[in-house]
This record gives sequence, C-alpha cells and structure tokens, in this order.
Amino acid sequence: MRRLAGTTDLLLFATVAVWALNVSVTKYVLTHGFAPLAYSSVRYTLAALLAALFVLLTERSLAVRGRRAVVLISAAALFLFVNQLCFVYSLKLASATTVSLILGTTPIFAALIASAVGLERLSGPFWLATLASFAGVALVALGSSGGLSSNLWGELLAVALSATWAAYSVCLTPLMQSYSPYRISGLVLLPTTALLLLASIGALGDQDFGKLPALDWLALAYAVVGPLLLTNVLWFTAIRRVGPSRATLFGNLQPFLAVVFAVLLLSEGLGGLQVVGGVLIAAGILVSRVETGGREPAASRAE
Repeated sequence: MRRLAGTTDLLLFATVAVWALNVSVTKYVLTHGFAPLAYSSVRYTLAALLAALFVLLTERSLAVRGRRAVVLISAAALFLFVNQLCFVYSLKLASATTVSLILGTTPIFAALIASAVGLERLSGPFWLATLASFAGVALVALGSSGGLSSNLWGELLAVALSATWAAYSVCLTPLMQSYSPYRISGLVLLPTTALLLLASIGALGDQDFGKLPALDWLALAYAVVGPLLLTNVLWFTAIRRVGPSRATLFGNLQPFLAVVFAVLLLSEGLGGLQVVGGVLIAAGILVSRVETGGREPAASRAE
C-alpha cells in the first residue's frame, strides 16, 4: 500500500510539472514565431483528433445520452474556447511568472461558481479567503515587470483564464458521475477545436509555418502530447487511487512550479510584491479548502 501511494505521488507530481512547464513552453513559442490563434488552433486540432481516437479505441463510443449532457458539454466547450483565447493572449501580453501566479486563484473561482449554481454553500471565512486571494492578484499585477499599465490587459486576461477554467470544471462535474473523463474530454475538445478554427482563419492564413524553427515544432508536440493528452491519463489514474482531495493538494503546486520554470528557462524576474501576492493567493486557497472540505471539481487541465 505504501509503495502504491509513493508511485501515485510521483504520477501526481509529474502531471503537475507537465502542466506547469507548459506555461513557459507557450510563452516561448508565442515569442519566437507562432501567432497566438494559429498556435492554439493547430494544437487543439491535433489534440482533439488524438483524444477522439483514444476514446474510440478504448471505449468504442463518444456518445452521451440526454439533453442535459449535451447542454453541459456545449457550455464547457464554450468556456474552454474562451479559456484558450485568454491563455495564449495573456501569455502574449504578460510574463509567464505573472500568469502563473494569477492561475493560483482558480480554486477560489471554482468555489464561487459552484456556490452560485447551488453546488456548495460558502461561509464567512471563505469570503475572507477570497479577499486575500484577490488582494494577492493585485499585488502580483503591481509587482510585474514594467508596471501595471504595460501589462494590464495580460493580467486581466490571466484572471479571466482562471475564471473560465473554473466555469469549465463546474460544467463537467455532473457528467463525471456517468461517463469517463476521457470520453468527456474527447467530446469537449471537438467543438472547442471547431470554434478555435473559425476564430483563427485569418491567423492561419498569415502564419508562415515554413519559417518556424524546429524548437517551435518540438514545443508544439510537447504541448499536445503532454498537457492535453498524457496528463489526463496520469491525473485520473491518480484520482482513482487516492481520491480528488489528495490529488488537488498536488495541483496547488502548479503555480509555484510554473514560476520556477519561468525564472529558470525564460530568465524572468520575480519581484518582492509578486512574492507577497503569491503568498496571499496560497493562503486564500488553503483557507478555502478548509471551508469547503477540500472539494473542487476534478477536471483535467487543458492548458
């Protein structure tokens, strides 16, 4: 049993590390050749095809039953579409360090949305935790390189990135009781990809794929296979072994690891205000987990 727990912890850490590294990988390719929409649409097209093929091979079907399931998947796809727009443009406009720290507010948004739709009831201490987390976001923004004015849109998009991911997760939570996460992810990726392709028609035409360096293509391959496909298998395998509460504790490492990767790989700086802001965000998350019993939607990352 102890050996199994240790193996599961390694799976969880590997999953979170892959997600965290993807922030720096995306920042790199957007700085060295790929246009945001062209990158996102190509990445999701490849991921959607591979995910659908995986589900058809393992489960023989992508079907879901009932109008409610179709509505939830459609809403999740719309939120994921907006989420991906926020992801690439926040990283285009702001530093990977700033975006990574703001991503730490995602559990707060998830709890707020779950409360709004009647899935949870929140107490007074949770609202204090929310204020602490958003105060942390303000400090992160103020402490970003170049000042608030130069990165404001990127930072606002990073907040929207966290909020839309939380909304996407809440939409999928009821479906987890009836369908495997692989089928749900495969289904959501298909309409999300269609929306991204429609939005990126002009960008795809303008992108000179022939001039992209080999490292950009390697980064794209990593971003497809790692964060969108491999981590789904690792994450839900771990959840089945140890439960979502223990798994999401590892998920809290993602902003920290993403900052470490950004500092080491992209040579980004980390200011004092950002450190204090990150601590406030982390404190808010810890308090919110105590107040909500450690529950949050166990949806996979799609960054």
